Amino acid sequence: MTFLAIDIGNTRLKWSLYAEPRPGTQLLAHGAEFLENIDKLAEGAWRNLAAPTRMLGCIVAGDAVKRRVHEQMEIWDVVPQWVVASAAEAGITNGYDHPTRLGADRWVAMIGARQRILRAGPARPMVVVMVGTAVTVEAIDTEGKFLGGLILPGHGIMLRALESGTAGLHVPTGEVKLFPTNTSDALTSGGTYAIAGAVERMVQHVRAHCHAEPACIMTGGAGWKMAPSMSVPFELVDNLIFDGLLEMAQRRYAADSALT
Repeated sequence: MTFLAIDIGNTRLKWSLYAEPRPGTQLLAHGAEFLENIDKLAEGAWRNLAAPTRMLGCIVAGDAVKRRVHEQMEIWDVVPQWVVASAAEAGITNGYDHPTRLGADRWVAMIGARQRILRAGPARPMVVVMVGTAVTVEAIDTEGKFLGGLILPGHGIMLRALESGTAGLHVPTGEVKLFPTNTSDALTSGGTYAIAGAVERMVQHVRAHCHAEPACIMTGGAGWKMAPSMSVPFELVDNLIFDGLLEMAQRRYAADSALT
């Protein structure tokens, strides 16, 4: 029973084909495309791919992009399924005011992080950070309850906002410095430390609320940019959303089998 996991963010579509829908299974193939190129998947990266038996995806890019992906998947006899956040699933309880309005990527990443912690040892509180086009910083207690989270702009959005809103300010590429002495470094350092500060503040909140030191797990395409500037211990995980999709798929399909 091969399984296709798809993660569609604001910039790219990432996919992985696994031997089975369960954590730890064999990865058979994987790839990524910018959203403007996804109409070429059926004739490109997916053309000679073994047809998946099951599929589960996570999307934040909107219905128009989802329809384009469905068109590319018509080469296979597989029913597309997409994650919508719920009140509880796979060890996480959703504390959002309106649970279904929580972004699917945030929900799936928290599920992946929770299972990662449980496989490594006893349960503990967590701060889950995704660094991409936008940045999210989530708080989860020891029992797996999502307490709430922060959303802030990623590096690119911050810099473009400054460029468009500030006369004469152009955004070249700078470096992160302790004491920036030019505009390029000041911009890059400011954005980086803003994200690092948000993570540090959330770690403080979770530590005080749970009376325990939280595990901090970071993921996202721009996570590596943050690594040298973090002020709290953390683990950088490349494919946290795929970890979450595999966990959700295993539980969902086991439940379906039990019903039949």
